[in-house]
Amino acid sequence: MKVAIVGGGIAGLSSAWALTKRGHDVTLIEQGELPNLLSASGDEHRMIRRGYGSADGYARTISEAFEAWEEMWGDLGRSHLAARGVLAMSQIAGDDGEKFREGYDRMGEAYELYEPKDAARRYPFIDPGTIRYAYHTKAGGALLCQRIARDLARWLQEKGAVLRLNSGVTAIDEQAGGVTLADGARITADQIIIAAGAWVLRLVPELAESLRLYRTAVAYLAPPADLAAAWAEAPAILDIGGKAEAYMLPPVDGTGLKVGAGVHKRPASAPDANRSPIPGEGESLRKLLSPPLARIDDYRVSRVVTCAYTFTADEKFLSYRKGKALVVSACSGHGYKFGAAIGRRVATALETGNDPALLAWLRAEA
Repeated sequence: MKVAIVGGGIAGLSSAWALTKRGHDVTLIEQGELPNLLSASGDEHRMIRRGYGSADGYARTISEAFEAWEEMWGDLGRSHLAARGVLAMSQIAGDDGEKFREGYDRMGEAYELYEPKDAARRYPFIDPGTIRYAYHTKAGGALLCQRIARDLARWLQEKGAVLRLNSGVTAIDEQAGGVTLADGARITADQIIIAAGAWVLRLVPELAESLRLYRTAVAYLAPPADLAAAWAEAPAILDIGGKAEAYMLPPVDGTGLKVGAGVHKRPASAPDANRSPIPGEGESLRKLLSPPLARIDDYRVSRVVTCAYTFTADEKFLSYRKGKALVVSACSGHGYKFGAAIGRRVATALETGNDPALLAWLRAEA
């Protein structure tokens, strides 16, 4: 089968990997380089974890994701998972830190529970007077996105896939199976996968009824010198508790200390709009970390990176069939951790024609 894939984020790259492994003729089209630093998949690292709060379906599905990543590491010849485990905290009753813990309990996921002073002894960047408790689970850590993209691009080329980089797509002919590029070239295929991330609405505008575009940002911080060693060994932080919906990824293997927060996202008019950091944006993100981080003003903002991505109303993934085109939107901010598994499932859907099964899996309803 001849397959054209539009989009070189993790969903497109993983689909190309799975289809190439199965012997299909794959062409991947990406509007920028690989990795594309403007894409939601283009940052230094993203979290993988079993904690999913009330979303038990995704908590169960994550086991398949871990297994799929292991398959990919075998093909790439190296792992790009910094398996630090995952830490979360609760500041007030009913906050997300508590909800994630309740989810662990329902799923039977083991974790180590720490009283505030014990948590601060283990992780000296925590102010023990600001938390109710903390807990750590061994599964998960940081996926190194840019390294994954580079190695997948190398592997795909070695296996005979065609990569069309710096090639914008202007039109999709879903009935005939055609993709028109900005330079006028046309690629034909038996099947088209549209995995264009935040740019999907430009190619499939009718999905505006289901997808809403958001702009957010993450900040990279330089910790105070006396806490640098503690951060260098720290786990990923799933949630700091309280109301900020803030998470952190530690500096691992040359990456930076990253912070993001759910409360920071804003509706966007276009994926390219307002992509430059706003003055003071990094400082605003830093401020959200206190509490529970101690001495927050001693952390220097080293840089800010913006991101655009789509959300569904129920914060689940979306797939949509239109003729020979299958749209896959790894949306709602949590797609990356499932990347390798999404690729395998998309490949199966193309081979079997069972789009409903793919959608059920993407929505964690299977």
